[in-house]
Amino acid sequence: MCLFQYDDDPEPEEPDPAGLLYVPVRPGTHAVAARVFRTPLGGRTAVGFTTVDRLIATLGAEQPWTRVSEPVLRALAEPLGVELLTVDPTLTARAVTGPRASAGSPRTGSDARDVGHGTRTF
Repeated sequence: MCLFQYDDDPEPEEPDPAGLLYVPVRPGTHAVAARVFRTPLGGRTAVGFTTVDRLIATLGAEQPWTRVSEPVLRALAEPLGVELLTVDPTLTARAVTGPRASAGSPRTGSDARDVGHGTRTF
């Protein structure tokens, strides 16, 4: 955030539009949904990457993605109350894992599917 406002440049720290971005998505039954992440301070942000290699380096090769322009990503995030867009984030936390099952009680059913599918934050 810029501390100073200039009449000739209303957002001096915001670069030109990023163009087409590689956007992490969650697959659904009939469509995909753009993933929303958290900033280090807890705010919600849409995320896009300028190259697929950067997306893979940050989120892993198994992360599904789609390509959309910056204005489209902002339009998708706006109804969710997400105003921030982060391009090419590099820091992530480790995936959240569930509590370990004891040796005598293996996980089954939905519990087994939920382990290790936590949200990464930025």
